[in-house]
Amino acid sequence: MSEAGTIETESKPAPHKKKRAFPSTYTILAGVTVAVWLAAFVIPPGAYDMDDKGHPIAGSYHRLSDVKGFGARVRDLFLAPVNGLYGIQDGKTGQVAPDVDGSLYGAAAVFLFVLAVGAFITVAFATGALDSGIGRLAYKLRDQSYLLIVGIMVVFALAGTVEGFAEETLGFYALLVPLTLALGYDRMTAVGAIIAGAGIGVLCSTVNPFATGTASSAAGVALGDGIVLRLAMLVALTAVTVAYVVWYGRRVKADPDKSLSGWQPGDRDVKAHEHEPDPMTKRQVGVVWLVGLTFAFMIFAVIPWGTVVNGQGAKPFAWELGWSFSELTALFLVGAVVVGLAGGLGEGKMSENIGKGFSDFVGAGIVIVLARGVTVIMNNTQITSTVLHALEGVVSGTSSAVFAVAVFLVNVPLAFLIPSTSGHATLAMPIMAPLADFAHVPRSLVVTGWQSASGWANLVTPTTAVVTGGIALAKVRYDRYVRFVAPLMGILFVLICVFLAIAAWIG
Repeated sequence: MSEAGTIETESKPAPHKKKRAFPSTYTILAGVTVAVWLAAFVIPPGAYDMDDKGHPIAGSYHRLSDVKGFGARVRDLFLAPVNGLYGIQDGKTGQVAPDVDGSLYGAAAVFLFVLAVGAFITVAFATGALDSGIGRLAYKLRDQSYLLIVGIMVVFALAGTVEGFAEETLGFYALLVPLTLALGYDRMTAVGAIIAGAGIGVLCSTVNPFATGTASSAAGVALGDGIVLRLAMLVALTAVTVAYVVWYGRRVKADPDKSLSGWQPGDRDVKAHEHEPDPMTKRQVGVVWLVGLTFAFMIFAVIPWGTVVNGQGAKPFAWELGWSFSELTALFLVGAVVVGLAGGLGEGKMSENIGKGFSDFVGAGIVIVLARGVTVIMNNTQITSTVLHALEGVVSGTSSAVFAVAVFLVNVPLAFLIPSTSGHATLAMPIMAPLADFAHVPRSLVVTGWQSASGWANLVTPTTAVVTGGIALAKVRYDRYVRFVAPLMGILFVLICVFLAIAAWIG
């Protein structure tokens, strides 16, 4: 027993008070699910008429008769996790259920992607190559470790602004958490670098086809309209976000007791070597290269290069892959086998570690499924359009500067209701964009205000896989993540409003 442990044993025990623990992420999501389900009894269902492109028509909102009985609502609540995994959206009614014909609405693709990444990373660590590589990189960066944080965040921000790099970041936690720990930081530093890094890029999307592209198309403006403002926001807000995470990391490194995430057993035993570690073997170097190339190929495969280079609606290049989670899942499963063979693992050990990777990452996958189940309930009760209609009047009849800020503000609650950027844009833009004409501001400013709200809210909303899945992989509690990100969100909130107001005033 340690000396500290001996002192605690011999001292007079203080009156015991049972400390109430903060609920787990599973409990939080279960509570959100029930709360949304209950709210649907109060919020009446409604809908907008749609044009031939599937966009809602301004002024066409109408109430719907509540045809869902209590039994059907209970069934929706009961099946929410199932629908969150493999629920199908009926092409005619729009309802989501596990036993209808239509398109996949559940998060099965993302769920399997997370498991595949878990298998890939676990096999890679089993070879010993990543441990050795992380040790050597930590040694080289021991005096300038902040450069790692800066580099990660800038790269993720660029990927976010170009192609909406978000869920793909889930694959990086198993690599970056051990590395940040080895450099003396905590788990929250890694979470901040990943979520805030990619998130600020999505918030300031420039040519992201899933955010800016979808919204610009729905608003009837070109993808490049407003890009100067968005570039200025990208530079300023990324600098602020990087500075905030670096400040927090240095603060924790100087005083570990100030860590907001706390320390898991063994976290503080992972340190950068004071003396240079042994050189890596050729086999280990080969495994590290395979891991790095796999992640680089993933980024290449998901970027819509034709749209990025030539604008919205452009044809994809012949060499463009256009992969999604199905192909990426296969990539990491095949990669796990290749890395295992390259690392000298036998069939038995490779199979064992693939199974271990599945089991280690399944918790994060379930969190993603539960979050998707919440959106299923909102979809099936048809309350989202009613909320949009209630907010529609808030932005009408205001000055240009107030209007620009109001667009941002009213889209924040919508972003919580609709974590999908493309879904949010398709619903909100046809309603919000025409209002810009009456406020005498460019429609592109509405696009910027909308995507700022969506990106800002998705830094913290518990119904998005990026947040709940990320913190689950990093083993960080949601309440502590909120404490970490809240000051940053406050700073970003003010900066976004200032940028939008100035842009509206300039015209």
